Amino acid sequence: GDALVRADLVDRAIELGRVLAGLMPDEREVRGLLALMLITDARRATRVDEAGQLVLLEDQDRSRWDRPAIEKGRTMALDALRGGRPGRFVIQAAIAALHAEAPTFADTDWGQAVELYDLLLTAWPSPVVALNRVVAVGFYSGPEAGLTALDQLEAEAGRTLSTYHYLPATRADLLRRLGRDEAAAASYRKALALVENAVERAYLERRLAALSKT
Repeated sequence: GDALVRADLVDRAIELGRVLAGLMPDEREVRGLLALMLITDARRATRVDEAGQLVLLEDQDRSRWDRPAIEKGRTMALDALRGGRPGRFVIQAAIAALHAEAPTFADTDWGQAVELYDLLLTAWPSPVVALNRVVAVGFYSGPEAGLTALDQLEAEAGRTLSTYHYLPATRADLLRRLGRDEAAAASYRKALALVENAVERAYLERRLAALSKT
């Protein structure tokens, strides 16, 4: 649909997660899943602005995040991390908590984020997870290192991510940060050809338009 967030579906998912956690209190992955949903949803009010435009994590007003939900999710995630090798949902919750705990975007521990994504790739080998790791590498080691990791991912994934608009969008952002505007614009156009959500499309169009003004 055109909405970035379906609040009704999110609320229902969290409700079901709580039911599962009540029925399976010793299942760490269930607690990890609920923790992940709570921490992620805590940013709901800041994901779009008053005009309905997408707001990136780095630009969100962290004072408006639901801190009690974040703390509850963080506590659940830490508890689920204990007791052996963590599964995919527990690790994802830990990543979400890492972002939520940072006072500012600049204070994010990107080195730890890369380590957690490495752990997640072991628990859940997925090209989408690998792409998220590329983003973390780009912030930890710089956009050039991010591009190198992205090239390697594309070579390994083949056509698996060929219709996934976040791949060219990620490349576009890395190129933009390097000042390679022409190449970045071409990647934004590729992302626009694949994106389906109206809010995300409008965001990519704004990014592309901003490059044409430089």
